[in-house]
Formats: sequence, C-alpha cells, structure tokens
Amino acid sequence: MARASVPPHAPSAGDVTGRPRPPGRSPRWARPLIVLGVLLMLGSAAGFAGSRMLLHRYTDSIGQESLLGDAAATHVSIDGPINLLLVGIDERNNDPDADRNADSILIVHIPASHDAAYLVSVPRDSYVSIPAYSKSGFGGGDDKINAAFPDGYRNGPGRAGGFELLALTIRQLTGISFNGGAIVDFSGFKSLVAALGGVNMCVDERTVSVHIGHDARGQYQMPYQITDDGPVPVPGVTPQVYQPGCQHLTDWQALDYVRQRELLPDGDYGRQRHQQQFLKAVLKQATSNGVLTNPVKLDRVLRAAGQALTFDSGGISVPDWLFALRDIRSDGVTMLKTNGGTFNSEMIDGKDTEILSDTSLKLFSAIRHDNLPAFVAAHPDWVSPDAP
Repeated sequence: MARASVPPHAPSAGDVTGRPRPPGRSPRWARPLIVLGVLLMLGSAAGFAGSRMLLHRYTDSIGQESLLGDAAATHVSIDGPINLLLVGIDERNNDPDADRNADSILIVHIPASHDAAYLVSVPRDSYVSIPAYSKSGFGGGDDKINAAFPDGYRNGPGRAGGFELLALTIRQLTGISFNGGAIVDFSGFKSLVAALGGVNMCVDERTVSVHIGHDARGQYQMPYQITDDGPVPVPGVTPQVYQPGCQHLTDWQALDYVRQRELLPDGDYGRQRHQQQFLKAVLKQATSNGVLTNPVKLDRVLRAAGQALTFDSGGISVPDWLFALRDIRSDGVTMLKTNGGTFNSEMIDGKDTEILSDTSLKLFSAIRHDNLPAFVAAHPDWVSPDAP
C-alpha cells in the first residue's frame, strides 16, 4: 500500500504549503471525472431506493443549466443510444475576464440496451476546425479543441456558450450530437470522495506527484517547478509517490493521483487512462453493499453527488435519466483510447498539437452508429485495461 507523504488533512483545496487557492480556481482535470460515476451511481441507488418520491429528495439538489444549445440531439428521447458530453473547465470566479479552457473532454456512449457504458477521452490538444459562433462574435478557425470553450465563452455567453461551441466543434468533427452534458466542480468531487470514505484504487504504474511533497522538516512543498521545458525538481523536497498495486486513497490522494501527467511516459494519455480507471473505481465503490445497505452513508453520498453536478438534461427529467441508467455497473464500463493511446503529434503554428488518426475517426463513427462492440472486436488494443 502506498504510504502518504502528506496526512489526510493536507490542504488540497489550496496549495501544499497551506496557502489558499484563489477563489474558483480548481484543478483542471477534476471537473468531469466524477460525472459518469455520479449519474450511474445515482441510477443504481435509485433502484435500491425503489421510489421516485424518495429519488426526488436527491435529484432536486442537482444544478441544471442549458449547456448544449444547438449541439443537442434534435430528438428529445433517451429510449435508444445515449451520448453524454462531460467537460472540465479551468474557472476563476474571481476574474470574470479570464479565459476558461476545456482541459478535460470525455464522451460517454450508452448503447440502446442501456446496460453498458463506453468512455472516450478526447485529447485536449487535438487540432480541429472550430466553427463560427455568432453569440460570442467568434469568426471560426483552426486550433486546439480546448480553445473552443474560451472562444464561445467570451463577450457574454459565459460557460454555456463555451460548452455549446465545444459541443458544436465535436459534432462537426465526429457527427455526434449529445443527449445531455455536464460540468462538475472540484468541491463536489472532493465532497463525494470524502462521503465515500475515500476510494479503493489500483495504481497501474509508479506515479510521481509534481504537486505534493515535503521537505526535511515535514513541511508541505511543491516538489517540482513547472516550466515550458517540463518539470524541474525543487532541491530538498521529496515528492509524493504512488506505487503500483491496489490501495485505499483518501480524497486528497485520489485528487493528486489523477492529476498527474507531466512525469508519465505517455503524458496526457496516461492521465486519461487513470481518470477512466478512477471513474470505474468510484462507481464500483458507490454501488457496493457498504454504501447501499448503510442508509446514513447512502444519504451522505447521494447528497454530495447531487450537489456536485451542473447538468443539461436535454429536456428529459432527471429521474428518467437515472432510471434509464440504473442497470449499468462498473464491470459494464469499457474505456477506450483515442489514437490508441499513443502520441500523434505535429507542430502547427508554433503549437504542439495532436492529430486524430483515421482509426480515431472510425471510433467516433462507431459511437455515432451505436456499433462500438464491432470496433472493440476489430481493435482490442484500443481498450484501456483495468489496473491490476
């Protein structure tokens, strides 16, 4: 079991020296990570509760906002296949003029049978054509896909505009329209994992934290300085290290582990894999007997989950969403690697970008036609394995 360098009360809402994080500033990766787990967990718990009246006690607290706009599916129904867009944004509430970037983008596909889920992470550096967006005055152009969010956000539309333009960009690239979408904030993530009592996670490779460490006196310190040339070790500071193997992670450990990418051999692709593994771990734990048979803990987890979400339901009631997803379990979740999990980089206009391969476009086509089992059968090496 990995031994923590930082005690459970580590100041994960601020930096590791105890200085508070600027208001509204959340780790970029955190926001979308828990959304699928929240939705599926609530669906499963709804079946356990057995009553829509009781379900409303929890769903009434879910924040709802129109996010997809014109990128929403034209047919308002979740009777067939379902596509969800989950987006992580870097939001600074104390600076309304600051750009918001989509640093984590996840497509969740639910087949028409509603008994499985496929997770597909879209690399944030994917080089794409972003369509014009009159609501923000953006004239369109080619850029990294994470630029679509600030291009739609600026000049008044806010995060709903950013989300819509990002969804429109993905639809233009893939042909996929979305039945729903969601954003989750860091405080919601931390509260949910804390309500679960931490998460049992299998670490699949030695992972060194660039964010949390300690000096010789045991004081929290950043172990690396992040520069344009990569992480530079801070002398005298020992980083937090997550060793391979199954272990129980506290909320701050889980948060730190799934943030890491700078020192992983496959960078963002490794982080995407860890995020997907984390989602399955949370879903498994949230639907375990230790939660579902403990009314006090179940109530605490459900309330934390509901408060974490900002959800665009696509015109479908939240209870109907949860009942539609109630049969999905962690062993029914398949994690897929865009670009096969390998770099396909190209320098364009001085920017290091990722080019989506022809096979990645076939992956998106399989999502669009609800035919992912055939894609998986033809490309089994594109499936991210569960951690050992």
